[in-house]
Amino acid sequence: MSKPLGHKAYGSIPHLPGSRLGPGDHHIHEGQAAILTQRTRDRHDEILLQEKLDGSCVAIANVDGRLVAITRAGHTATSSPYEQHHLFAHWVRENEHRFHFLQPGQRIVGEWLAQAHSIRYQVNDDTVFVAFDLMEGSNRAPHDQLAAAAGETLTLAPLLHRGPALPIEAALELLGEHGHHRALDPAEGVMYRCERNGAVEFLAKYVRHDFQPGRLLPEKSGLEPTWNWRPSKAPALTP
Repeated sequence: MSKPLGHKAYGSIPHLPGSRLGPGDHHIHEGQAAILTQRTRDRHDEILLQEKLDGSCVAIANVDGRLVAITRAGHTATSSPYEQHHLFAHWVRENEHRFHFLQPGQRIVGEWLAQAHSIRYQVNDDTVFVAFDLMEGSNRAPHDQLAAAAGETLTLAPLLHRGPALPIEAALELLGEHGHHRALDPAEGVMYRCERNGAVEFLAKYVRHDFQPGRLLPEKSGLEPTWNWRPSKAPALTP
């Protein structure tokens, strides 16, 4: 399977202390955790908190002027063995107008919520893809640049806080039981990011202890897929 970018679309984000770890996950350095949740270093630090949504991490990349739908691992969505990624490729084809802001080499990364993994959402054509990062190579754009570029055509991950460090307990209170994206089940958790002097310095996430990853996926449940969204017309076959 080809990798149009030559690398993954998105890497692994470390966990804050107390977060639910999965296989292969790791914690952020305790000093960085303190900056996010206890006290920033100085006035140049700004802490942003977003809701962490539960779906499939995907991206849309501008590769030499051509829009390509890709999975987190960096493969084309049309080469995926999973139907949800073929639906993603179809949605991108039907919504190319939403991505005119992408310059060659840039990609927008987000959560694809068509198929329920552990949380069911009430989503539509406008909210089935939720963007959270604008990237070029390994560099992340600051949130304001993401919002300016994509905020008019895409749904962005709910921004719950920006300002000083925020304790995890306060972050979860802002998140609320079901989050802010019409979830039918308890929300997964939150994503912290530290921006310093207008640049993204580091990220960390907190996942609730009672979260059960992939509980609705057929490979775990043994049942049929649970769909949050399906296209209004059957997608064209992809090669």
